[in-house]
Amino acid sequence: MATLLILNQQPYDGTDVTWNALRLARQLNSDGEEVRIFLMNDSVDLARDGITPPVGTEDMVAMTKQLIIDGVMVKVCGTCQQRCGTLKGQGYYDGAHYSTMVECSEWVRTSNKVLTF
Repeated sequence: MATLLILNQQPYDGTDVTWNALRLARQLNSDGEEVRIFLMNDSVDLARDGITPPVGTEDMVAMTKQLIIDGVMVKVCGTCQQRCGTLKGQGYYDGAHYSTMVECSEWVRTSNKVLTF
């Protein structure tokens, strides 16, 4: 079984919510847990190139890409591509998989833990 993290918030919204979610995903993965990440709403910008992190802030797009390299499956809401984020309408980079609510629902049903951020 896996731990599913569902992210919703804009990456650089003045809080550490998204950053902490990615840090937790990194640690769980490092601890040998199967981690799944589903990005929806404004968090879809984590799957896009072109977001510049504020000075002194860790690059959360780079963090997400590294999680993918490390074997974490990242699915991104296809509907949100056109509707959400700073870069509305832009595509997602390779490794981030376009997805649907059907797939999110399946992940919720087949994960032993679901966390939302």
